[in-house]
Amino acid sequence: MTSADLARLSINQETIKQWSLPELAEGCVKAGIGKVGLWRAPVQAYGVGRTARLLADAGLTVTSLCRGGFFTALDPAERARALDDNRAAIDEAAALSTDTLVLVSGGLPPGSRDLTGARERVAEALAVLAPYAAERGVRLAIEPLHPMYASDRCVVSTLAQALDLAERFPAEQVGVVVDTYHLWWDDRAPAQIARAGRGSRIHSFQLADWITPLPAGVLLGRGQLGDGSVDFRAFRREVESAGFDGPIEVEIFNEALWARDGAEVLAEVVERYVQHAC
Repeated sequence: MTSADLARLSINQETIKQWSLPELAEGCVKAGIGKVGLWRAPVQAYGVGRTARLLADAGLTVTSLCRGGFFTALDPAERARALDDNRAAIDEAAALSTDTLVLVSGGLPPGSRDLTGARERVAEALAVLAPYAAERGVRLAIEPLHPMYASDRCVVSTLAQALDLAERFPAEQVGVVVDTYHLWWDDRAPAQIARAGRGSRIHSFQLADWITPLPAGVLLGRGQLGDGSVDFRAFRREVESAGFDGPIEVEIFNEALWARDGAEVLAEVVERYVQHAC
């Protein structure tokens, strides 16, 4: 393993959720990793400004902040609250010196079966937020989630759907996330990755494996690299052929990993990344 192997690797904070922010910073520096992805709740708990100083002092780059979104409510007051929260998320991303805010669009409102209408409300929110984000040097990255999340978490299920939304706006304002966990099953994904590349829309590339059986609730079912069905090298070839040369972020939600020693998990992530994605 060489430093070149790790030059693009970013460790998402949720992958080693058992670590505090100072532990994450220290562990990444010791491992020779220069990039991290962050989540809003632990950053807010530690303090946004304090987090920014901690990571800057450690020489770490923040590759993304997760998450904004949840735009699909029918109630106008609820939609207004979502816009306010997303403006705050954009401000937090700017304060952390990351140019990418990941968006999870939101699921169907209670009692609704109108997927098309829900996606249109996502577009309406983007129209409000994209200029606000651009003024602060932040790009909005729409993340399509596996269709099993469409009812309660994300009505944007495919990369094509994400691009249909993103392409209404300038590429420097709105793009997409290519996440292997959510897209590995879709035989149209390679063509859509190429489409995203032609438009300079790939704003984030994330890795996690698909393993079965899925746990109850499915949210925490992401697998360690190499434990499941995803061909990471194929995905990497596709995004690089599409022109993406940015960070490669490992984002795994898995209670078994969280129950282990953080340093051990980080070492395993690095080993698996080199073995399966380099």
